Amino acid sequence: MKIVVFGPDRRTGALRDGAVVDLSHAYAKYLYEREGASRAAELAAALVPSDLAALIENGPAAVERAQAALDYLFERAADRNDLRGAPLVLPAQEQQIHAPRPHGTRMACAGSNFTTHRERMTRRSGREARAPFIWGFWKIAHDAVPSGGEVIYPARCDRLDYEGEVAVILGRRGKDLRPADLQSFVWGVTLFCDWSIRSPREPLGPMNFAAPKNFDTSYSLGPCIAVGEVDPENIDVETLVNGERRQAHNTRDMTFSFAQYLEYLSRDLTLYPGDLICSGTGEGTAADASPVLADGSQPPDLFLKPGDRVEVKSPAIGSLRARIVAKSG
Repeated sequence: MKIVVFGPDRRTGALRDGAVVDLSHAYAKYLYEREGASRAAELAAALVPSDLAALIENGPAAVERAQAALDYLFERAADRNDLRGAPLVLPAQEQQIHAPRPHGTRMACAGSNFTTHRERMTRRSGREARAPFIWGFWKIAHDAVPSGGEVIYPARCDRLDYEGEVAVILGRRGKDLRPADLQSFVWGVTLFCDWSIRSPREPLGPMNFAAPKNFDTSYSLGPCIAVGEVDPENIDVETLVNGERRQAHNTRDMTFSFAQYLEYLSRDLTLYPGDLICSGTGEGTAADASPVLADGSQPPDLFLKPGDRVEVKSPAIGSLRARIVAKSG
C-alpha cells in the first residue's frame, strides 16, 4: 500500500491506479455496508485515523483494516461513494499531496554512509582517511517540502547541494534495540532529499548545531510511504538534476545498515512511532564530484542554482521532485 497525506485537512489516503482514496472514509463505508456497524464513521475515525501519526500509532491492525476497505471498495462495493454520497476515489493529479512526515516526530540522518561518497568527501576536506564509523545529525526543520514543491536557496549559501536518500518510518516504540528488530519496527519507506549548504563552511567544532543541514525548506520527503511492499535494505535510488542523472545507488550498499542505525540510535533513547531514519547518500553529489581548487573552493558548475529541477526516484516508491527558487525579498 502506498500512503499519502492529501487535501486541506491533511488526511491519510492510499494511492491506487492514479487515484487517492480516503482511508478512514473508505473504512467507514466498509463497516456500514459489509459489517452492518452502527456509528460506522465514528468507529472508522478511531480504528483507521485520518491523521498519519495516529494511523502509524495504531499499528499493523490499522493497515490491515485499511486494506480490507480498499479491497471491498474496488472489488465488491456497489459504488465508490462515502457514507455522505461524496466520491471516495479522487484523481491524484487534482489533489494537494503533502510531505508524509508525521507531526511531532524526529528525523535522524546517517552521515557519509556510502563508501565512494565518503572517500571523495574525505579527500575534499583534506583529512586523512580512517576507518568508517557511525555518525549523523538531526533534521529539525518543521515543514518538509512535498513532491513538486519549492526549495528556497538559503541567503547565506553560495554552494547548495542535493543528496538523494531513502528514509524508513518506524512503527513501534522501543529502546536499546538490536539489529534483528528492524523488520518488526519499520512501518514504511519513503524518499528523502537532503539539501545541504556546502559553502561557506561553518567553523569546525565538536558540535555546530548541524547548521549547514538545517534551514527553512532544508529537506524534501515523499511522495508517499510504501507500506508492506519493499525491503528497506534493497532499494534502488536515482537523483537527476535538470534531467541529468547524477546519482544511482542501492540501500544494500550502505556502510552501516538501517538495522545498525536502529541499534545505535536507540541506546538509552526511546524511539517512537513515526520517527524516521535516513540512509545517507551515494556518490554523485555536487560536492563529491567537483574538483577542489587551490584556494580550497569548488567551482559552481555542478551545484544547484535557482531554476534547477531535481528529481529523486525509485521504482519501488515513486518520484520526489523539487524546484530550486531564489529567496524573495
